Amino acid sequence: MTIGIPKEIKNNEFRVSLTPAQVSALTLSHKVVIQQSAGLGSGFSDTAYLEAGASMVNTIEKVYALADLIVKVKEPLPEEFPLIQAKHTIFTFFHFASSEILTRAMQQSGATCIAYETVEDEKGNLPLLTPMSEVAGRLAGQQAAKYLEKPQGGSGILVGGVSGVQPAKIMVLGGGVVGTNATDVLVGMRADVLVFDISKKRLDELVSRFDGKITPVLATKENIGIYLPQVDAVIGAVLVKGAKAPKLISKKMLSLMRPQAVLVDVAVDQGGCFETTHPTTHENPTYTVDGVLHYAVANMPGAVPYTSTKALSGAIFPYLMKLLSTSLSGLDDGFKKGINTSKGYITNKEIANAFQLPFTPLSDILK
Repeated sequence: MTIGIPKEIKNNEFRVSLTPAQVSALTLSHKVVIQQSAGLGSGFSDTAYLEAGASMVNTIEKVYALADLIVKVKEPLPEEFPLIQAKHTIFTFFHFASSEILTRAMQQSGATCIAYETVEDEKGNLPLLTPMSEVAGRLAGQQAAKYLEKPQGGSGILVGGVSGVQPAKIMVLGGGVVGTNATDVLVGMRADVLVFDISKKRLDELVSRFDGKITPVLATKENIGIYLPQVDAVIGAVLVKGAKAPKLISKKMLSLMRPQAVLVDVAVDQGGCFETTHPTTHENPTYTVDGVLHYAVANMPGAVPYTSTKALSGAIFPYLMKLLSTSLSGLDDGFKKGINTSKGYITNKEIANAFQLPFTPLSDILK
């Protein structure tokens, strides 16, 4: 099989899907085609990939033309849509529920689209999403601190405070991987952190994990409204597998917030958990609505590509080897949950429901 690695074209996206060492392992049995300079942003030279046995081409069009299996980092952009054919299997982050245009384009292509973010392990966890959730969570804590600074448009509060001056009070919505990592960074900065989650058990676990240095709050609409006027920043860290994120803060609720408060929406890839969220880029990361600063960069881990590439490629490589060694029908059930579209059908119920499109069980296609 020919495996293609295109250069990512999303704004300021410097990650690459596979390292030279992994390419070297693949070329023992397969052909790998990589686009020139695809790995440079993550610190991997073209020479390293050539020495690993890859063939190098100078355009993204050639990668798609030559490859059967495309291994990427981010979802295909409109410029790539015409390049994707029914022969292709695309293995990448898709976050379909946030984009009907992308969903329809991949459905119409007939390609098999396997989304990192919906692949599950035997415990129902998301092993390919987790590494980037860890990175995004830690970055979210850093960004909240950064954008509270006055030159960045914030209210001028130092997250950790100093002797005699209170630290920033920050609301973290969601106690999963993103929320836990954001909390870890913020607690380390000595912020006053309130963690909201729908599970009391999870809140108890987090209180224990952080030695009582957080305030646990049951995530209800009423509680969010009560605490919102008290906080300097909010980190949106909610996830519903494969589906759009719930809108936890409405536009109307912004009036409850302090002037120049900060919203960091890590759920932006799934449509965002604030009603006023729209995707931004590393180049233009923020905008203001009703006096509240919004940060909603859709590829946050792309800012730290060396770390992110090493973490992501390490997670996806064993799954890539499984994909290369068997047919789609031979994959385990958790891996099959990553197949979101195939042969023109949408095989993920949450995505079909998000846009009121027909859903077809994968089992019907793989008969």
